[in-house]
Amino acid sequence: MKKILIALVAVGAFCGIAQAQEKVQVLSTQELTNVCKLPASPESRSFCIGYSTAIYDTYLATRHPQRAKPFICVKQPAPSRDEVIGDFVKFAQENASLADKPASGVFLGFMAARFPCAKK
Repeated sequence: MKKILIALVAVGAFCGIAQAQEKVQVLSTQELTNVCKLPASPESRSFCIGYSTAIYDTYLATRHPQRAKPFICVKQPAPSRDEVIGDFVKFAQENASLADKPASGVFLGFMAARFPCAKK
C-alpha cells in the first residue's frame, strides 16, 4: 500500500510539473476579430457573443464597487450586441498593433473607451 501511495504522489508531482511548463494559449485579438467579423456563421456568431459577453460579465462580477471605481458604464438603453461587436471589430482593425494581444484585455479597453464613466 505504501508503494502505491508513493507511486501516486510521484505521478501527481510529475503531472503538476508538466502542466506548469505547458504554455496556456489565450485567444488573441486577431483571432476574436476574425470570429466576430460579419457575415458570420451561426457558430462564429454564437462564439463571439458568448466570449464578449463573458468578458463583460466577468468584469461586472469581479469588480469590487467599494475598492475599485468602475471604468465601463453602459448607459441605458444600451446599443445592440451586434453594434458593439461591429464597433469592436472596427477598433481592432484600426489598431493592428493590438492583434497579438490577449482578446479579453483589448476588449475591456475598447469597452472602457466606448462606454466611459462620467467624471465626478
